[in-house]
Amino acid sequence: MGIFSSSNDFANIGQMATSFYTTFDTEILGDPRTPDSCRTPFEQDRDRILHTSAFRRLQAKTQVFKPGEYDFYRTRLTHSLEVAQIGRAVCGYLTQTSPLLRADFCVDQDLVEACCLAHDIGHPPFGHAGEAALNRLMRRYGGFEGNAQTLRLVTKTIFADEGQRRGMSPTRAFLDGILKYKQLWNGDSPPAREFLYRDQKPVLTFVNPSFGNSDTRHMRSIECQIMEWADDTAYCIGDIVDGVRGRFITTESLARWRDEHEELSRNGERWLVALTDAIKTRSIGRFNATQIGEFIRAVSLYEEPTVMDNVTNRYRFRLRVDQDRRRQYTLYKQIAKDLVFRTPQVQQLEAKADMMLRRLFSTFRKHYWGTGTDKTALRLLPAETHASVMEVPRANAELRARLVCDHIAGMSDDFAIRTYRRLFEAESGSMVDLV
Repeated sequence: MGIFSSSNDFANIGQMATSFYTTFDTEILGDPRTPDSCRTPFEQDRDRILHTSAFRRLQAKTQVFKPGEYDFYRTRLTHSLEVAQIGRAVCGYLTQTSPLLRADFCVDQDLVEACCLAHDIGHPPFGHAGEAALNRLMRRYGGFEGNAQTLRLVTKTIFADEGQRRGMSPTRAFLDGILKYKQLWNGDSPPAREFLYRDQKPVLTFVNPSFGNSDTRHMRSIECQIMEWADDTAYCIGDIVDGVRGRFITTESLARWRDEHEELSRNGERWLVALTDAIKTRSIGRFNATQIGEFIRAVSLYEEPTVMDNVTNRYRFRLRVDQDRRRQYTLYKQIAKDLVFRTPQVQQLEAKADMMLRRLFSTFRKHYWGTGTDKTALRLLPAETHASVMEVPRANAELRARLVCDHIAGMSDDFAIRTYRRLFEAESGSMVDLV
């Protein structure tokens, strides 16, 4: 995988709107890009995400509830769009309010938007239940992690041309902006969370050669910090709103929850009363907008010198979030966990998702890298995926498993269900419904 330097080749590409970034930030991983006089490198990052099937599939992947049951629940796609809007708003707010920034020296909104839009494209069907299931199933083959899968997509597999997979030739700053975790999978049992795949070490080295140093391994760029707070904001408030509209969170259930949590602070009481009042007055939409605004305005910047400051500004600045907003986030997260995610309705669906993914994976394993030979393997995968797997020596079970895992992780919820039915339900399936 080559590296394409931005120092000369980007000379004719749309000019950066801010001097915050250097040629180190805009350097490309992968094949050269076609010069573009209208868009900056970060606008190209964003647009390349928007026009992929991986991004479109998010409309049919679970956020909290199964897509399609009702039209008002958030999906992974609508969640990602909300994260992107919040991320851009945080950038604008910081530029206007921070004495460390100015109009020509600020965090690029298009770059942050690109990171926000991409942050969930590696997540599998059935939400976090699907992610946990695939991680267990892949334990012998390098594990599975949603953020690591996102990195795999943008660097190796997001585009398919003539049967060949390739990455999107991302900029260094974009890659760094989606790297919430920078430790490699180490084969822990039970399988750990929050890791990258072992073969992604070259990407880490490209993003920052200093990540081998323990002092810099946990550094996050300012764009990554903004993306993470935008994500936290969107899902903690969104889960509450969807829980209310789905009638999991009611004034009665909140009252019972309050009785079980006597240790609430004065602010905790106030936030609980505000939520209860919003439900009573049927103003949950206004509550949603107000809370998002407060979370956006809860941020500020401070400087913290690093060893990378001679080549990039992206590590110099730390995002400070008001402690009350952090506590409010924790409160909302706990309410959603107790009143939504731990309900029998949701957990039964999670158990079913786990069962379906286990049976799918087990069947693919049996035929593609289990006992037997390739001559006896059935063609259970789509033609291009089947061909890619068969090109790998059968003895290389880890790579075959990774390719099959790519296929499963890329499924929408409905596609996974249809595949399961065709394989395991006698009366399901059609000869023309094989892809």
